Parts: sequence; C-alpha cells; structure tokens
Amino acid sequence: MKAGWKTVKLGEACKIVNGATPSTSVEANWGGPHCWITPAEMGGLSDPYVSKTRRTLTDAGLADCSASLLPTGSVILSSRAPIGHVIINTVPMATNQGCKSMIPRSDLDAKFLFYFIKANVPLLESLGTGATFKELSGGKLASIEIPLPTLAEQKRIVAILDEAFKGIDEAKAKAEANISEAESLLRSHLNLTFRIPKRDWIETKLGTIGRVSMCKRILKEQTKQTGEIPFYKIGTFGKQPDAYIPSSIYNDFRSKYPFPSKGEILISAAGTIGRRVRYDGEPAYFQDSNIVWIENDEKKVLNNYLYHFYSACEWNSTSGATISRLYNDNLRSIDIVFPASLSEQQEIAVKTDSVVSEVKKLGEAYQQKDAAYSFLKASILSQAFAGELTA
Repeated sequence: MKAGWKTVKLGEACKIVNGATPSTSVEANWGGPHCWITPAEMGGLSDPYVSKTRRTLTDAGLADCSASLLPTGSVILSSRAPIGHVIINTVPMATNQGCKSMIPRSDLDAKFLFYFIKANVPLLESLGTGATFKELSGGKLASIEIPLPTLAEQKRIVAILDEAFKGIDEAKAKAEANISEAESLLRSHLNLTFRIPKRDWIETKLGTIGRVSMCKRILKEQTKQTGEIPFYKIGTFGKQPDAYIPSSIYNDFRSKYPFPSKGEILISAAGTIGRRVRYDGEPAYFQDSNIVWIENDEKKVLNNYLYHFYSACEWNSTSGATISRLYNDNLRSIDIVFPASLSEQQEIAVKTDSVVSEVKKLGEAYQQKDAAYSFLKASILSQAFAGELTA
C-alpha cells in the first residue's frame, strides 16, 4: 500500500444497513414514492448510478418492514443471489433483504468505495456462507479493510478509473457492434441465398426430397447400462453425450429402426428447435422423436446445401399443448428453394461455409477481447487500491 495511506475497516468507514421486504400481499404497501431495489434488478443495470426502480414503496410499505430509506450517495451491494452487484443511488432508496448498503462517512468518497467493492467481489464471495446459496453477513462485510487515502487522492483515483473504464467500455461496445454487424450480414446472406428463389430454381416442400425419420426411443433403464456407444438426448445434442450405451443395444436398434446415414443433417425437434448437426457416421444413438432428419440420397439436394438451408429456416411450423416442438408433418410442409444443379448447390454451400467461418472467427476474437477487457479492468482496480496509479 502507498505510503501515507491508512487502512480502516468498512464498518468504521461507513454505516452498514440491511434491507427488507414489506408484505407483498398488502396492496397498500406498493406503488408509492419511495424507490426499492433488489439484487435481481441490480444485475440488469449497466450504469453504476440508479435513480429509478421497477417497484416502489408507500409510507405504509416502509412502516410494514425494517427497510429504511438510504441517503443519496450510498453504495448498495447485493449480498446474496448473487454476491457482488453494486450500485450508487442518486435518490433516497430502500432495498430488500438481499442487499447490504454502505453509507460512507465524510472522508470516504462513494465512487471510491464503489470501485473498491468491484475490485473485491471474489473476496466478498469467499466470505459468504449458506447451504442453499451463499450470503454475505453484515459482520463479515464490516470486517473487510479498505485503504483510505485523503479525500482528494480518492477523487483523483476515481477520475483515472472513470477515464480508463470509459475507454475500455467504448472499445468493448465497438467490438460488440462489429460482431453484431457480422452476424446481421450472415443472416442476410442466409435469407437471400436460401429463402428467395432464383430463375430456374426449384420450389417445393421439404417432404418431397426425402422421408422424415426419427430414432426409436431407448428405455430409460437401457441408457443407464454402461457401454461404449455415445447416446445423445436433446439437451446434449451436438455436445457431449448424455450417456454411453452397450453396443448390443445400439446394434439391435439400428438393425430394426430408421438410422441416419453419414452426412445427413440431424435437427432438434424440441427444446431449441432447429439446432442441427451433420452426422459424421460414427456409432452413436439419438433420442427418439426429439431429433429428426430427412433421409436424403442427395439426388435432389446435397446435404451440405441442406445444412445451411436449415440455418435460414424460421421454425414457426411448430405445435404442442405445453411445449412447442417440430413434428414430422411440420417439417415436411416447410418450403425449400434450391438450384437444380448439384454443382451450383455445392458452390453455394462452400461459399456459405466460408462466410460462416469468418463470422465464427470474429466471434472467437470477440470472446478473447471480452476476456482481455475484464482482465484489464481487474488489473487497473488492483493497481488503484495498491496506490500504484499515477496521473
């Protein structure tokens, strides 16, 4: 820590206040002039300063519970579900019991305290206790030590952090805009290529190019038998297998029931409808009617073309009483357009592969940048509270 700085406990540097919730069944408690915030609402905020809340309390609501109005400039921390959201109120505000609020004394700048809390979220999380979910107690929060330079030095550090974080956020927003634009261009390419017919193209229904099939259901007890054949449910489709079944079960089902051929496109018919995977021909089994495919001999439409066509589909031909799903008749009725020439189909598929690959690279680059931005913020905060920031 920088020479000349002192260290105090948060319980000494500010007053720590608990929140509360009045009875939700009493209508008179709600809709009044007093702002009231919860961790869930805090988690959706991007600005550190808050002046409005989704729900408000009446005077009766405040009186109905132990919540109190915090003065402006308090630092509000979510202390459970999860630990670590933090805001500064710009109007008097109450909170629910999932928050611990800090009212800083006169020699502690609220924004300096805000940044200190942001820098120490891992520590706060480690101090949480509880079986169902972790909660940070007021006593644990009060025991945390905060470095305390002069108020002028605090404001200087805050100004440096504000400027640095503004630059990082602007760079992040630019990167997000770039990936968003790339994804928009990909969607446009898919729509223009696979949904709008060109001269001499064929317009028909998916059901005319091949038979729609699904695997036979495997019994639950059979999936619990350990084996070497990957088994995929809808939730693990295209990811890690849900289980491994014996080859005897796999061979028996494959000999009796429809099974995809190498290169055919498997489609999720429930959950996230329309997810697709190119079957690589390796031994694997798939969960009955939740995964469907078109038995395609590629005399009319290449599987490579079909794979990208599915990306352009709007999977709105679904039905179901409780959970939407894609039934065989729905799939058969979907309109498809394609060139009669298989070589032209392949050319389109190869070009689309290239476009998709470039967008994927941009997405991966964005993920790397996003991680770098987070690391940079953490590094700058660490320097700030070690007294290492210079103007």
